[in-house]
Amino acid sequence: MIDKGPVLLDIADGIARLRLNRPDAANGMSAELLSALCDAIMVCHGQPDLRVLLLSGEGTNFCAGGDVRAFASKGEKLPDYIRQATAYLQNAVTGLLRLEAPVVTSVQGFAAGGGGFGLVCASDIVIAGESAKFLAGATRVAMAPDAGVSVTLSRLVGLRRAMSILLTNPVISAPEALAMGIVTKVVPDADLAEASLAMARELADGAPKALAATKRLVWAGTALSIEQCLSEEARTVSELSGMADAREGLAAVIERRKPKFTGR
Repeated sequence: MIDKGPVLLDIADGIARLRLNRPDAANGMSAELLSALCDAIMVCHGQPDLRVLLLSGEGTNFCAGGDVRAFASKGEKLPDYIRQATAYLQNAVTGLLRLEAPVVTSVQGFAAGGGGFGLVCASDIVIAGESAKFLAGATRVAMAPDAGVSVTLSRLVGLRRAMSILLTNPVISAPEALAMGIVTKVVPDADLAEASLAMARELADGAPKALAATKRLVWAGTALSIEQCLSEEARTVSELSGMADAREGLAAVIERRKPKFTGR
């Protein structure tokens, strides 16, 4: 295990388990936590055998957003502190989006602000406990969305709904988040850890290069027209078809067995 204080990281069997570790502060994102989070994500980028990243938070909340007590303590120096914190947050979100391995995020309690809600919106798959709640929250404290939420949320739920969420700050329940497309799946609270790990293991059994290419195409496609995506899709599919994993996948279908992917 890699212990970075406010962040914990375990990597085993192709799965990186990255945990926010400030439970007494609802995993509020201080500059120190965000710096450690960036470091941990970069460690994941340096793991050639990584199959999936499972992101979670210790304690009763996934992440309550920015550390408002730390923010308030800075007084007139708050802009300097915010610039530092948001730089780390931007790097963390970019790191998750550009990580080849899929990112599964497990949410209990609150996922709020750029830290909590933003990381959810930047994840590939989100499993939420049935009592989880989601809140944008930035304009409520006279700030604006960060962590890419001003873009990612509208891609998930549509422009009108995103505008309403960001301007009026409703507390969104897990079932509501599922209906809107903010989360992938809702499970009983008691089953959250098991369901999240099961999803990570399912992805870890997949063809890693194919999953990485699919993730890249989908995220890149949010900023492109369909026509612009077609040639990149064709190039990617042709490249993947020449790999051993593609031949193994086809053989497994014909032979009616589970494929064994190697990433080659």
